[in-house]
Amino acid sequence: MAHAKNHDYHILPPSINPFLGALAAFVMLTGAVLWMHDGGPWLFAIGFATVLYTMFSWWSEMVDEGQQGDHTPVVRIGLRYGFIFFIMSEVMFFVAWFWSFFKHAMYPMGPLSPAVDGQWPPAGIETFDPWHLPLINTLILLCSGAAATWAHHALAHENNRKDLKNGLILAIALGALFTAFQAYEYSHAAFGFSGNIYGANFFMATGFHGFHVLVGTIFLLVCLIRAYKGHFTPEQHVGFEAAAWYWHFVDVVWLFLFAAVYIWGG
Repeated sequence: MAHAKNHDYHILPPSINPFLGALAAFVMLTGAVLWMHDGGPWLFAIGFATVLYTMFSWWSEMVDEGQQGDHTPVVRIGLRYGFIFFIMSEVMFFVAWFWSFFKHAMYPMGPLSPAVDGQWPPAGIETFDPWHLPLINTLILLCSGAAATWAHHALAHENNRKDLKNGLILAIALGALFTAFQAYEYSHAAFGFSGNIYGANFFMATGFHGFHVLVGTIFLLVCLIRAYKGHFTPEQHVGFEAAAWYWHFVDVVWLFLFAAVYIWGG
């Protein structure tokens, strides 16, 4: 037949989502710049809401494609490669913040710089004790990663739906607890974001990580909802694989933050 499919690739139908996503990101960025210059948050809010809608619409289409059998082994390989490249870009994003932190920690600026290095942390900055709440948060996030691995093992090796759901529930709960403790820590910080390079680096690095934890928690929550709907099989669960990879990436970044920012840099 002329239109019979005789290959393993998925030919996508025309979609407005790529254009809509690009337009929404442009509006959101423009709105953020205007907001920083006292232009109000409304344009940013419109762009952000449209980005969220595009994400929901686009990923819903992908879920439907997977359930309809369009994600063949060849397609799944491409999806995995694409997500690996995404994580690599995220790694470089955090490298930039680590680079900034290490540069200012090893060569702190002072009144006599560059002849005489300044002080690190800057004078008057009271850093967090890494062996209290930061250590607890580290253990929480590691346990959450272990729970996600348990859920993945239950699905991929045993097709145990009960342990899949229980592992995801535990991972999500611990991720939410980490976020709550991070917010509590921020509320008790003895330094602010502005006025000193330590605070700026600290809040940018740990804040963006906290945002990634929030995104990863939502990612796992979507996987839990899909698990209750009967999605995922031991052979086909790319969406869950991507969520687990992302969650472990978040784990590893936090370990570097804990060692570099809280212990060494403090």
